[in-house]
Amino acid sequence: MTSGNPWAIEAQGLTKLFGPRPALLGVDLRVPRGAFLSVFGPNGAGKSTLIRSLATIMRPTAGKVMLEGLDAARHGGEVRRLLGVVTHQTLLYPDLTAQENLEFYARMYDVPRRRERIAYLADLVGLEGRLDQVVGTLSRGLQQRVALARALLHDPPILLLDEPETGLDPQAQGMLGDLLRRVDGQERTVVMATHSLERGLELGDRLAILVRGRLAYESTKEALNLEALRSTYRHLAAAGE
Repeated sequence: MTSGNPWAIEAQGLTKLFGPRPALLGVDLRVPRGAFLSVFGPNGAGKSTLIRSLATIMRPTAGKVMLEGLDAARHGGEVRRLLGVVTHQTLLYPDLTAQENLEFYARMYDVPRRRERIAYLADLVGLEGRLDQVVGTLSRGLQQRVALARALLHDPPILLLDEPETGLDPQAQGMLGDLLRRVDGQERTVVMATHSLERGLELGDRLAILVRGRLAYESTKEALNLEALRSTYRHLAAAGE
């Protein structure tokens, strides 16, 4: 980490093309350390591409990603240890149990006292009694809980989340905010892509709206209430059609 640098995440001119079709177009983004940024946007706006690019899962066509002062393109291995990631694809092994999946990732990240750590996180995300079940037999919501536990296994300072509430029941959605920000007594930097303006406003202290691959709007939470956010979102989404 770079001392004196207040930014956990910096994207400079981030562009991603799929053939001739742009998914991101020159996105400049800075997220302060310890902030929670909620990213909104219509389908196809580039939210998932942004998360995957920040997570180093996807290589941008142009631009730069810096995480805790490190160039993600040059320090990929070091950067990935800073990240916990949840995407639309759970990236779990369906033929292994939840326990085996978590143990695999715990070994990969050299997590100490793996069994104790897995049991602790399983309790937090509500997987009690489910660890010995094969992941492919679990519901989408339970698989998402395993993915959340996996993202937190190595106690990362940055979480990148693409629709993390997918498949979660209302009770699990209620625990999500505290889980993401405060587990292990550490306040993390979080970037969460979501379709839910209500939940994004509730959880985030910073807000951004993507439209057609461009960062169309940024604000702090204090600047908007839900009604104003809805109005701004509708206006920008309509202008991008």
